[in-house]
Amino acid sequence: MNKLMSLLLKGLVTVLPIGLTLYLIYWLLSTGESLAKPVILLLVPDAYYFPGVGLVMSLVTLVLIGLLVNLYGIRYLVKLSHNLLERIPLVKSIYGAFKDMMMVFNLSDKKDMKSVVSLEWNGAQVIGFVTGEQTGKNVFPEQELVGVYVPLSYQIGGITLYIARDRLTELDIGVEEAMRLTLTAGVQSQKVASE
Repeated sequence: MNKLMSLLLKGLVTVLPIGLTLYLIYWLLSTGESLAKPVILLLVPDAYYFPGVGLVMSLVTLVLIGLLVNLYGIRYLVKLSHNLLERIPLVKSIYGAFKDMMMVFNLSDKKDMKSVVSLEWNGAQVIGFVTGEQTGKNVFPEQELVGVYVPLSYQIGGITLYIARDRLTELDIGVEEAMRLTLTAGVQSQKVASE
């Protein structure tokens, strides 16, 4: 019975991540298509519509929004909406969670992400990412502190610590690998090491 349960769990561990990933991709694609379809049908006749046009239009729209956000006036409006959403009691929690999630996914592409570091925290070594050297200098000018983002395992988000640079040890691993290591609590690394 234990052998059967072990095989069942191995199968689940193998199939579940693949299945959930494929389903998430399918859901994102079908949602983009279904949201864009009514707008496209307003602009073009039904005869010219075929599945996939909505998805392409959704992607083009996101690229255009990305371009617009670079404009000064639009950036100002986005900042105003950000400030407004952060003042509404329940909304700020939801908005903050989504914003943190996007930061986690976008962390390896950040230009101001300098390095992966470890720091001592209550006698343990913690992996963090140098994110705010300039912010640390601006907020704490007399102390010369560096902003370090520490993600939390199995959660979306983390904490930012401002700490003296001499208390940080640079690690020789990439941002993406370090992020995967911290978010999964090192589970994958232990498995690879044991094989």
